[in-house]
Amino acid sequence: MKKKFWYFNFLFTFLVMCNVFSQNIIDVHSHIINEDYLKFLKDNNALMDEGFPLPNWDIEKHLAFMQQAGIESSILTMVAPHPYFGNIDETIKEVRKFNEYCSSLKKKSNGKFRFCASLPLPNIEAAIKEVRYAFDSLQADGVKLATNVYGQYLGDKELDTLFSVLNEYNALIIIHPHKPFNYPNQLMSSLPLAMYEYPAETSRAVCNMITRNVLARYNNIKLVVPHSGAYLPLAIKRMQNVYPIFRNKGLMEEIDFQKNLDRIWYDLAGNTSVEIIKTMLQITTIDHILYGSDYPYVDAQVLINNANRFRKELQEDFLLSPYTKMILSENARNLLNGNKTKFAKTDIAENFLVRIAEIDVDKKQLDKYLQYAKEIAQTSIEKEKGVICLFPMKIKESENKIRILEIYRNEQAYQNHIKTEHFLKYKQQTLNMVKDLKLIDVQILNYEDLSKIFKKLN
Repeated sequence: MKKKFWYFNFLFTFLVMCNVFSQNIIDVHSHIINEDYLKFLKDNNALMDEGFPLPNWDIEKHLAFMQQAGIESSILTMVAPHPYFGNIDETIKEVRKFNEYCSSLKKKSNGKFRFCASLPLPNIEAAIKEVRYAFDSLQADGVKLATNVYGQYLGDKELDTLFSVLNEYNALIIIHPHKPFNYPNQLMSSLPLAMYEYPAETSRAVCNMITRNVLARYNNIKLVVPHSGAYLPLAIKRMQNVYPIFRNKGLMEEIDFQKNLDRIWYDLAGNTSVEIIKTMLQITTIDHILYGSDYPYVDAQVLINNANRFRKELQEDFLLSPYTKMILSENARNLLNGNKTKFAKTDIAENFLVRIAEIDVDKKQLDKYLQYAKEIAQTSIEKEKGVICLFPMKIKESENKIRILEIYRNEQAYQNHIKTEHFLKYKQQTLNMVKDLKLIDVQILNYEDLSKIFKKLN
């Protein structure tokens, strides 16, 4: 019995792993904590600056995690705290050492590791010098920026020169929350930064960038915001509602919200769920959503389990299943390769083709027609991913009047449907039964409710 159980356990694990490997995930949110950086923090009594100890990390464990999670490539960034403790020369030296280590790791990893270079802020001149060295000599994939460096917040005017240079390089920027400036230690001891303040800090920095039109002005930059956009889905809507009041009173400059938002991508670290994605779609599009693990801050096995659950949720979700591969890998690959956006709609469900077919059937052949209608509906839904719903109904007062609710993922799905063998067979079978046919295209006003209805039926 034990042997049999072992065999099925092995088989299940193997099948899961095959499914994972087939996904080729790109992880845009992972960290590197090498020994040199740990020593630097220890020498500056900064190991607990963010209120919690740094996790253990080594290359072999990271690669093992990636293999088990089906991750093709990980983008590495420096952890918090930022390496500035009053001596900018020390910071410049430590940042250069860190970036060169990451570059050597990338070269030896055969594509497994990429990295975003750190910058020796708050010194702007040194940061610009490091940008040029990182891109021109180290083949960095982007830069990592803290939400603030001892009060120098993203979006502040003093950073404009740096962003101008980053714009020249069409730079990918991955931001990460750090401890807010002058944050009270007594509050941090009872309310850990990662629990509340990190999302607030991320939102604060991005909102500051938007109010100054940083991304609209430097529109070659691609900004990745962590942790599912933090509080931005709520904050952006509030900003847009409150902004006209301040603008009309001359208290704010003009903000181009859309141009700023167009340059922002979002990783899902810490919040891998379809519900979170649907919340994020209030401010972005599906092609701007990326997978992130936050390794090694979360246990490897927990992340592997979460990745498997998330993939299953995506594949089973009424709205998001067609975009599983985009979210897990294609969006990140396009971002890294500089490919232009392939998806432009704000609401993914707006692609749906929805119509009602009004059909008058010969009364003598009604029973036969209903049989064929049920068969084509069942076969199409089972065999065609692009067919969401074919739902035949009969009007009680006029039983020969049939109405069919038809929902297709897009126009192409409909075109594919009418060329299938089973549809052509249905059309031939019912040709002499249909006395009148009218197709009425309709627009669903609330796709979220539609999604809930289909889930409730399961």
